Amino acid sequence: MREQVKNIFKRVLDIQHVPDDISQQNCTAWDSLKHLNLIVEIEEEFDISFEPEDIVEMKSLHVILNKIQNRK
Repeated sequence: MREQVKNIFKRVLDIQHVPDDISQQNCTAWDSLKHLNLIVEIEEEFDISFEPEDIVEMKSLHVILNKIQNRK
């Protein structure tokens, strides 16, 4: 699952390397529009749907992986 999400990050953020500690704080390519694109791609990839309050919290790879795990 981690690699699937990292591949989505690479595609959406147009970056080559996704560190395990990537977050909106430390990645300049991760703006608000790309955040929404990330969420949409993740929802499609894993056939899940997130609540708006979850989406607001999903600002790091770690949190995103936890949210996906909790939805399965």
